[in-house]
Amino acid sequence: MKIAISLDSACDITRDIIEEYDFKIIPFGVSMGDRFFYDGEVSTLEIFAWADKNKKLPKTNAVNTEAFKAHFSEILKTHDAIIHFDISSEMSSAYANAVEAAKDFENVYVIDSRTLSTAIALEAIYAKKLTEKLTDPEKIVELVKKRIPDTRASFVIERLDYLYRGGRCSSLALFGANLLKLRPEIEVINGKMRSTNKFRGKMEDCITKYCKAVLTKYDNPDKSVIFITHSHATDSMVKAAKDVVSEYGFEKVYETTAGCTVSSHCGKNTLGILFINDGGAEI
Repeated sequence: MKIAISLDSACDITRDIIEEYDFKIIPFGVSMGDRFFYDGEVSTLEIFAWADKNKKLPKTNAVNTEAFKAHFSEILKTHDAIIHFDISSEMSSAYANAVEAAKDFENVYVIDSRTLSTAIALEAIYAKKLTEKLTDPEKIVELVKKRIPDTRASFVIERLDYLYRGGRCSSLALFGANLLKLRPEIEVINGKMRSTNKFRGKMEDCITKYCKAVLTKYDNPDKSVIFITHSHATDSMVKAAKDVVSEYGFEKVYETTAGCTVSSHCGKNTLGILFINDGGAEI
């Protein structure tokens, strides 16, 4: 059985990674005033410039049911089954829309990743590797779901004004963070974003502290792959993350730039490390 692995574009992966694993991607949309784009059609730097000029966030648009139907239908012309991953259902209606669309097909399995960004890709990479050994999509889905609670996604954010504009930060917290130069860590827990730590100082120093803190807290990582994902962070920030990660012996370290969906809510110079904290699973 030929099984396709599909993801929405909130997965934040590069074209090279898409080709490496033969992933099928369906894009979110983003609206800036009266202008509409699909994820990937506009640069995140343009999004930041628009948001700063207009003092408000662009609107991100989840994939609707009809778009999912067209996406699944096209894939099934060349595949026998689809396993599709969506950003956490706590953050977007995409998962619900995909589930509704899947009702029109046989052998379309929709997974609520319970996470965001390249943490979604971690789950999808595991599913892809399983397709090389297993032919039963239901068994693959079962094995993937067992790992979802251990998928770790977190970021350090330089600017809180994007979270404030999105209603995820109070004006008092924004003022205090700016005054004290605090850099909050935002972690995905049970499908939702929560502030779990704070760092203070230059961003590259905060990144070093953050990476060490995360890999100390979650000390049983699957070392086959880790993502360093950022929204156009500085070279020194990325280097700080790579320096820490290199000490842990990960086999693959992917660096990716966040797409429209994540960048629109976090702003520039956000950086995170994302991995599965279960020591690795048998393939």
